[in-house]
Amino acid sequence: MVKRTEAPVIEVRLLREGIRESLHQIEATVCDQRGRVLLVAGNPEATAFIRSALKPFQALAVAANGTLERYHLTDQDLAIICGSHQGTIEQARQVFHILWRSEIEADKLQCPTPEGQRSPLQHNCSGKHAGMLAVAQQCHWPLHTYLNPSHPVQKLILSKIAELLEMPGDELISAHDDCGAPTYSMQLRQMALLYAQLASGNSLELERIVRAMTRNPNMVAGVGAFDTELMHLTEGELVSKSGAEGIQCIGRVGEGMGLAIKVIDGAKRAKYAAAIYILKQIGWITPTVAETLTDNFMNLGNYKRLEAVGELSYP
Repeated sequence: MVKRTEAPVIEVRLLREGIRESLHQIEATVCDQRGRVLLVAGNPEATAFIRSALKPFQALAVAANGTLERYHLTDQDLAIICGSHQGTIEQARQVFHILWRSEIEADKLQCPTPEGQRSPLQHNCSGKHAGMLAVAQQCHWPLHTYLNPSHPVQKLILSKIAELLEMPGDELISAHDDCGAPTYSMQLRQMALLYAQLASGNSLELERIVRAMTRNPNMVAGVGAFDTELMHLTEGELVSKSGAEGIQCIGRVGEGMGLAIKVIDGAKRAKYAAAIYILKQIGWITPTVAETLTDNFMNLGNYKRLEAVGELSYP
């Protein structure tokens, strides 16, 4: 018998007064910490750039080499290193705190200054960049080239990711994210595996990252954002991180299971709808949490709403 590796995709439909107006297709994979595919929609070996859903694993460079201890960084600092924040005053100050504790000037940040803003501290990736700079400072590595894929910081990050995936790092295809830092193309099952590992509790460094994110969800995204609201509502049971172009990854804390979602056309609205639908289907959120999230992310106004159709299946 030939093993079936693909399953029907999940569809997210935009309905205007109940009539379908638009359609998005979603692939999703659930893995355990050993990399076994448990449930799937679409192709678990489909590839995409993981984008900002990589941030908790880029933060491993900070959590695993003494940088946190050396500069007395807090869980709030670690959370914003993992975050894609909204550039609020509180969040920008938290990024500045990382740089200040590490004795690094803010002009060393190489993420862009957002349009209409005054400082790169307000860029949604500034926490990640500050973390990379702190590691470079701790290890006496050059600061001005920290985004170069050949820089020791980026090599350290890649080695941590490769270790979790149990594969040579040079087999991962890299490209620059919009903020200038490297990101990687991965199979959905690999993304799900990373989040299963993150949520497993088998690593002190990953456990601290999860604790920082789930206890400080406002630093990971911001009030009203999906990651923040999901982690707040589930009270530490789920760790969640979005990525651009329709990427959403979630780990079930303490149970070593990870979920990776990719909206084929990259639509942000569809990934949140798909995540809510899938989380409800697999029992990772309660009906009450699902109802709150649906109101916030699937009911889009008086005349339109999103609905998801389809089932995850066994591979």
